[in-house]
Amino acid sequence: MENKWGIPSEVEQLVQSRDTSCVYCGVEFKSDNKERKFRQSWEHIVNDIGINSPENIALCCVSCNASKGAKKLKDWLKSKYCESKNITSQTVAQVVKDALNYDM
Repeated sequence: MENKWGIPSEVEQLVQSRDTSCVYCGVEFKSDNKERKFRQSWEHIVNDIGINSPENIALCCVSCNASKGAKKLKDWLKSKYCESKNITSQTVAQVVKDALNYDM
């Protein structure tokens, strides 16, 4: 069964166990905290909703997701938001580093 984003349940389960913190800024997700930065959201690393594999689906904080929006990953990593949060191609999670090769 897929969720409303078309992510297969087996991918959803794998990603939820893999991504316990934001794949971009690294903030740890805390279920008991209602602050935006601690809430997780589904992310297509490469902005293609047709790619629903574990290599492209990740969990990031709502703040990073809102900032990235529809921007290409490489462009977003050069943004003032990323600069202010010290988010670089070296500091992101491995799944994001791997996706950098595909987000042309």
